[in-house]
Amino acid sequence: MRFIYILAIALIIGSSAYAQQDNLLVGAEQTELYIPLLLHKKIAVVANHSSTIGKTHLVDSLLNLKVKVKKIFCPEHGFRGEGDAGEIIKNQVDKKTGLQLISLYGSHKKPTVKDLKGVDIVIFDMQDVGVRFYTYISTMHYVMEACAEQNITLIILDRPNPNGFYVDGPILDTAYHSFVGMHPVPLVHGMTIGEYAQMINGEKWLKKGVQCNIQVIPCKNYDHKMMYQLPIRPSPNLPNQTAVLLYPSLGFFEGTCISVGRGTDYPFQIFGHPSLPKTGYSYIPVEKVGASKNPPYKDQECNGFDLREYSQKYFRDNPSINLEWLIFAYKMFDDKKSFFNKFFVNLSGTPELKKQIEQGLDAETICKSWSKPLNDFKKVRKKYLLYPDFE
Repeated sequence: MRFIYILAIALIIGSSAYAQQDNLLVGAEQTELYIPLLLHKKIAVVANHSSTIGKTHLVDSLLNLKVKVKKIFCPEHGFRGEGDAGEIIKNQVDKKTGLQLISLYGSHKKPTVKDLKGVDIVIFDMQDVGVRFYTYISTMHYVMEACAEQNITLIILDRPNPNGFYVDGPILDTAYHSFVGMHPVPLVHGMTIGEYAQMINGEKWLKKGVQCNIQVIPCKNYDHKMMYQLPIRPSPNLPNQTAVLLYPSLGFFEGTCISVGRGTDYPFQIFGHPSLPKTGYSYIPVEKVGASKNPPYKDQECNGFDLREYSQKYFRDNPSINLEWLIFAYKMFDDKKSFFNKFFVNLSGTPELKKQIEQGLDAETICKSWSKPLNDFKKVRKKYLLYPDFE
């Protein structure tokens, strides 16, 4: 089978080093470019556990520099990154700083007038992974919209995109707009959050076409040819670089009955199901505090596949979404009617992918159907790039 062949090739290839990033500076590290803008201002920060300067949290650094941080907004997974996927994050007080934490997840996705009262500048700094259904960019959309409506400047401290070396996947149909897909972009968009914010503004995707006064503090010595190694896991279930690179392909499984390893030490690096035929590899999901409190098929043995040996060179040589795994699992699953759930269309951004798989189309044919929309998107994308492109 082609799936087994691809796995064998990946195992043979082995690993290779990422592009040198010793000289790379993320936006947050270039304090000389933005601290002068914050003096004598009242600041709100949109941040999580990935918002660091070296090993020090951005908020702690700002307070040490006597910046007047008044409140913190936090996204899915919370400020310290300990929330499970989809878990309701409540407003609270940060124990370390004593600052008010306001959740931007659940029913309160957009800062209100009350939330931003007295705030002069908002800082946005989070490590994104460059995939449309990863919700940090959706949070950024609502923050931009609130700042635009209240005439508040938004400073975006940019960070590299670990999946920024390619563009691929179906373009979202805006009829299927949701928090896991808000804009007509492909699944892998190939932009940093700073570039993406410029596209949101330029394409007038905010409510009523308002535009936010943004100032991007760009990364230094970064380009889109880099395969950036994340120094901190971006969320509880993306624990390492392999998971981050596999996420665009395996994320589709969240819209199916197949487990992607939540409740194990290897989320988004394995997949399986109790009813799949025995493959020689199996795992048992259990509760993982801070990552998976109630994982699918908890305490049940799942037969499946282990993708941890996919090398970094494999991703460099194959800069694309891999649909083989999804199609393979669909073919192996006996009860085809229960394979997909309603969430799949939200994740794919269109009902077409589900239809194509059900019709028996192969991965190559499906991917070719994306070619023209992707080429059209790339032309628009170029207008907003801040860094040298991979093409």
